[in-house]
Amino acid sequence: MSDDSVEFEKAAQAARALPERPDDQTALKLYALFKQASSGDVQRARPGFFDFVGTAKYEAWEKQRGTSREDARRQYVELVRKLGGQV
Repeated sequence: MSDDSVEFEKAAQAARALPERPDDQTALKLYALFKQASSGDVQRARPGFFDFVGTAKYEAWEKQRGTSREDARRQYVELVRKLGGQV
């Protein structure tokens, strides 16, 4: 595993143990960066109209389209650190 991958895994664990829950926009950003870093560009169908949470997650991830997995990992780690996570 590369150093980026190890640091990303540590950040993912730290994100689950943040001192306080981030606001909704920040939580969506964390979700989107995590998905982009681990899965790449969104490939699934957009959720249905009444799935508000699923749609918000989809749209946040879709905004990351074209971001490389490595860049998404770095951005994710940086955001977790800003939120007080011990990476």
